[in-house]
Amino acid sequence: MKLTFMGTGTSTGVPAISCTCAVCRSDDPRNRRTRTSALLSSGETRILLDCSIDFRQQALREQLSSLDAVLFTHGHADHVFGLDDIRMFNFIQGRPVPVYGNAGTLADLERTFWYVFAPTQRGGSKPQITLHEVTGPFELHGLQVSPFHVLHGRIPILGYRIGPLAYMTDASELPDETIAQLQGLDVLVINALRREPHPTHFNLSGALAAIERIGPRRALLTHISHDFDHASLAGQLPDGVEPAFDGLSIPL
Repeated sequence: MKLTFMGTGTSTGVPAISCTCAVCRSDDPRNRRTRTSALLSSGETRILLDCSIDFRQQALREQLSSLDAVLFTHGHADHVFGLDDIRMFNFIQGRPVPVYGNAGTLADLERTFWYVFAPTQRGGSKPQITLHEVTGPFELHGLQVSPFHVLHGRIPILGYRIGPLAYMTDASELPDETIAQLQGLDVLVINALRREPHPTHFNLSGALAAIERIGPRRALLTHISHDFDHASLAGQLPDGVEPAFDGLSIPL
């Protein structure tokens, strides 16, 4: 298995529009962060974790030629607005793409992408997807997927554990039962928005505290704002913790 970080930025992306800070003007390609998403590859299987606004350019960069499923953490714009570009895989593969999420996320998708589910004019193209509500562990192309609960401010959203990997983003609090579910990980992906506290996302100290509670062998930070220069942040983190960057691939 392999995990590829399709995007590692916050909802504004980095560079942010009109910002002239040092990170937004940086020449380091690791400071160019599209909106957060990741791709899990296992043999010929390709599973997308969220489908960000920037999905088209991410898929082109990674030369993605097939897609077997999308696991959504929640229904906010930066995590779902690439869904319309799924239709290219419908054309290529000749079948719908299954989409997974909790009941609230699926309801968000039905509202946001109403035209996908409503009768529309003939001759138009729109994504062909099938919705699957996540209520507990399930098998997907031979992989055991175990959802876990996190809080995004007051909103309950999902993270996913697949074998030795756990992936979450936009978390601000982890219930005790989630900590118990995430013991024994090889790799944890977790959000770290900025240095200052934030009401709906872990800041850096919150992410590091969660990592310490979970105790993975390796942790990678994602959903990162222009508060952080990649090289500077990497030099400040404890052993076993590192910032991810767009295009990074890690074996599992």
